[in-house]
Amino acid sequence: MYTWESITKPGTIDDLVADAHAASYPDMTVRRIHDWITKGLLDQPRLRTPRRGSDKAERSINQRRLLLLLLDKRQQVAHLNALAQVPLPMWLWWDGYVPTRQAQRAWVTWVGRGRRSQEVAHEGAVGLLEQVGHQLATTTARARFVRVVTELGNGKALTVRGRAELLDAVRDVMEPESVFAVSGLVRALGPAQTPLTVEAVVLHVEALCAALGRTLGKKVDAALLERARAVHRASMADYLAQRGDLATEAGQLASLFDEPSLQEQFDQAGRQLLLVLGIDLIQRRAL
Repeated sequence: MYTWESITKPGTIDDLVADAHAASYPDMTVRRIHDWITKGLLDQPRLRTPRRGSDKAERSINQRRLLLLLLDKRQQVAHLNALAQVPLPMWLWWDGYVPTRQAQRAWVTWVGRGRRSQEVAHEGAVGLLEQVGHQLATTTARARFVRVVTELGNGKALTVRGRAELLDAVRDVMEPESVFAVSGLVRALGPAQTPLTVEAVVLHVEALCAALGRTLGKKVDAALLERARAVHRASMADYLAQRGDLATEAGQLASLFDEPSLQEQFDQAGRQLLLVLGIDLIQRRAL
């Protein structure tokens, strides 16, 4: 069986094709590898020094191994854009595997345009609803929440009126009238020091919209991505140090702080980066 351990040195594009064929993926071609480089699934090759004459450019060991991982994951996704969630978390968590120039292209591929960007916005809306929606929120309120958040994620301007509608939509799923209208209580999820309130969720949505808008406008450069990565790593380190205490304080919601599987972490990496990027943009806008 041809595995990661089978690759022990850099190779040319012909070696990448041979790797794929040895791993039982006979449809991989030089043309497809070039296409994957354009999309950020793989990095550009390292040019050889002039003294090597006409030798072909080299791909690193890590890039050769990344190709095998991509080929394995390709069987599990419906669209090629989703494969960008393989190099993105590798860049987000570890140094030396995926360079920022590749992450930039992978980021644009994952967000996509047209139908793909709509899917990203819709997935984000549904995921947020699952996290904050009250069990007694009506079907109508849930549908409205997903619609409003998805529209904003697709570039709809957040006007004063639009923010008021967003606030109402969030409140309707977090604090349904059947429960909270009479009591006058305000719902706050999670630990006391970082409660997830209606206003916090609205900020969350604004951050997602800011990041999507900036990406679709082709204004996410290497410096912006690297800053978001640094913020994510710092905040994740703090979170992991406090996760046990947070779970204890959360009571019935302690399961929110369970350690996710590696697959879940890969699947969530894009949305996590989207949120961190958006919050950073909003904070800098306020300065």
